[in-house]
Amino acid sequence: MAKAPKAVSASLDFAFFNFLWEFYRGNRGTIRSHYKELTRKFLDFNNPEKNPKAFLRQPQFEALEIYIFLKEFMDNAKVEEIFKAWFEKSGRFAGRKEGGILGENRQGDLLDRMTQDQYKAVFAAMRKNSRVYPNYIFALTMGTGKTILMATCIFYEFLLGNKFEKDSRYCHNALVFAPDKTVLQSLKEIESFDLAQVVPPEYVNFLTTHLRFHYLEEAGTSLSTLDRSRFNIVVSNTQKIILKRQRKEKTPVDQLFGATGNTLGANGGVYAEASDLYDWDQPEEEAELTTNQRFEKLCRLEQLGIYVDEAHHAFGKALAKDMGIGTKATDTSLRTTIDFLAANLNKAGTRVVACYNYTGTPYVGKEVLPEVVYAYGLKEAIDKGFLKKVDLRSYRNTRSDEFVDIAIERFLDATNGLRPEGMLPKLAFFAATIDELTGDLRPAVERALGKHGIPTSRILVNVGDEKLTLNDDIREFNRLDTPDSEKQFILLVNKGREGWNCRSLFGVGLFREPKSKVFVLQATMRCLRAVGEAQHTGHVFLSNDNLEILNDELQQNFRISADELQKVSSDKERVQVRVVEPPVKIKLVRVRKQYTVREKVLSPGTSLGLDRSDQEAWNELIERYRLIETQQEGLTATDAARAVASRSIDLTLRRDKRQFSRLTLVAEIARYLNLRPSQIEDLLDTTREGTDELVEIVNEFNELLYDEIIPRLFQLIFDLDESQQTEEHEVELIKLPPNGYYEVTAAKDKIVRSTDVKAEEIDKSFHLDTYCFDSNPERTLFWDLLREQRVKKVYFTGMLTHGQSDFFIQYIDPDSHTVRSYYPDFVFLREEPGGGEKYVIVEVKADNQVDDAVVQAKMEFAEQLAVASGMEYRLLKATDANERRYRLLM
Repeated sequence: MAKAPKAVSASLDFAFFNFLWEFYRGNRGTIRSHYKELTRKFLDFNNPEKNPKAFLRQPQFEALEIYIFLKEFMDNAKVEEIFKAWFEKSGRFAGRKEGGILGENRQGDLLDRMTQDQYKAVFAAMRKNSRVYPNYIFALTMGTGKTILMATCIFYEFLLGNKFEKDSRYCHNALVFAPDKTVLQSLKEIESFDLAQVVPPEYVNFLTTHLRFHYLEEAGTSLSTLDRSRFNIVVSNTQKIILKRQRKEKTPVDQLFGATGNTLGANGGVYAEASDLYDWDQPEEEAELTTNQRFEKLCRLEQLGIYVDEAHHAFGKALAKDMGIGTKATDTSLRTTIDFLAANLNKAGTRVVACYNYTGTPYVGKEVLPEVVYAYGLKEAIDKGFLKKVDLRSYRNTRSDEFVDIAIERFLDATNGLRPEGMLPKLAFFAATIDELTGDLRPAVERALGKHGIPTSRILVNVGDEKLTLNDDIREFNRLDTPDSEKQFILLVNKGREGWNCRSLFGVGLFREPKSKVFVLQATMRCLRAVGEAQHTGHVFLSNDNLEILNDELQQNFRISADELQKVSSDKERVQVRVVEPPVKIKLVRVRKQYTVREKVLSPGTSLGLDRSDQEAWNELIERYRLIETQQEGLTATDAARAVASRSIDLTLRRDKRQFSRLTLVAEIARYLNLRPSQIEDLLDTTREGTDELVEIVNEFNELLYDEIIPRLFQLIFDLDESQQTEEHEVELIKLPPNGYYEVTAAKDKIVRSTDVKAEEIDKSFHLDTYCFDSNPERTLFWDLLREQRVKKVYFTGMLTHGQSDFFIQYIDPDSHTVRSYYPDFVFLREEPGGGEKYVIVEVKADNQVDDAVVQAKMEFAEQLAVASGMEYRLLKATDANERRYRLLM
């Protein structure tokens, strides 16, 4: 009995998703080798580190990585099965290291080893919540882009499902659940979203042509999918599309006149045998008929993936119910609905591939949701600049008028002159009731605006009452996030819980205590969505009572306090970076290599050099493919040398081999040489070896087909001509921004302005008026180069790397074999000992990344460009930069 509290504590606090991420991050290369080639291409296209123009942000891409990891590496295993294999170090986790958490931002209370009791507690919690289908939760805090992530996952599913049609791991159709009409409207972003942002260009046309969207907004909307069709995305705003429960018990009279097959067949009788002819179970009402029509249509869609965009504004008990925690069989929760659908799909001969839930938090009260496989918290999102910073102010002993007056004054001072993306910053006040809004809040806001000379036409009211909120008001509300909107002060009732997305919202005010405590958290987070390139600040005005509620809700849902929330990113600063004119230009020589393939005529009797009768040459060729068993006595080489004899046995015959026929050999070679199979067959017949001999050779050693036969055939029938052109270009280190400046958010201690240096040093650098460094080694190297006499000019070029500069180097990615662009960290002009000058391109890399294949590929192509341009390329370790060994570059 004494061990029970320890086990319970483990089940409450243990966050398996952290250990899962660490395993993935530590074995990313090995895991990628199990992926389909199309999958690797899809990942690389969305990887911000490999594609500077990648649309997805860090949390979205990391969640996509885990999504694909679960599908292609773990084969859609359930969470409890994954956890069991992880704990036992079996299956895919065989040989894993002990799983401590690395990094201060990832939460995890159990380090390294788990006891058997702790494992049992966590496993029991997972098993208790298990479904017949895999069920995963991705917990990304509000504002990090869950809708776009969901769309990206669906696009990935359809691409892979199309190419590998018989692979049961991939979804051919998607059912998306939205909790209400407002969120359903935001989900329409999936259809309007430019999928070219997340899908490699060669696959965009396929998806554009084949995607079919179906929105079930009203109770009477029918579903018009074609039976057994693919690539349907069905979006419903209600769970009642399937589950329809009887609200009251039927009377005996109702049972008689509404008799069903079950009623009349229960005790046998004359009707029992022919009950299927009478259509007893036909629906009596049109709404029920529509429900059944939707249900029947869904049951005819194969390999259905279910996506729940439910809990990004559902917290606490509502979230627990939707995730199936503590529910009863009779509950009509969302989870029960999905279970019911999955069971009926199985009966119809199809299946639910998996259910993917996108929530805002991994926690329900003190518990971690068992099925969470990836989480990105509120603190991380603010710290990384994916959300606004928070300025929180609370008030006591103030009346409504005073609260509104102070809040508006503070808000106007903080946002004076601010127009991110051309939009006016907005402030929203939430009232508990319509009467409070019309009687107290609106008059107070009008009086406060009058003190600042702001017209009342800047006020917009949205309360859900047609008498107060007209169609024109709804239109204005929907266009708040546009530069043309002149509405600035938004008065709302209960709008914080309905998935309202407004990036230009910079402040919220909540004075009276609402009926729902979680509403305070929901309303607070409304103003934190990021806008523009730099990180701005959201302003929250609360009464003291509401601040206490906010603290409780933050602790329960994000494990953070209001004080800690305000301190996040307090060491960072939003900077307007301007180009110093005239823009700096550098001459680069780009090397263009062109390869031309010319087909030759193969002379009859030409040998491929594979002669099995030449024993010496043949044995030398196949030696590396033999399977040899060596037997020796003793453990060491010394023991083996003293032994009387050792034995080597050739076990090559036991190797697994594919048996080729004449037909399959010709087909396989045709795949690689891109020639007609009939043409390949004629070519093989004209060789000295002949097709039949080559079949025997390949069946003896399959590897010879790919290592020798195909390459030698290519050389015999094609000539490869290489030509090289050099083109000199004058490139700008930075392009002029459209609005006069770039916005960047950076740590205060890594910002260096031109005003921070001596007057004689300004001319030596600063093609931008401010440099924002990513790391201490970069900043240290900059100061050293700036003060080095042999350095005549030095520019930091690693700051703006998303198309703002023409100073980039193209290279071939070693994983995806595609052309990518990379932006070096520095370029400086060095005085040579002989009196000349030379540009040096510098990249600063962490010591553990220097030998990475991608870094080496970048260096190889950068050196080619540097040599052609009369420059020099140098890779400097971060430790060398930190320890001021910059003279290695001299």
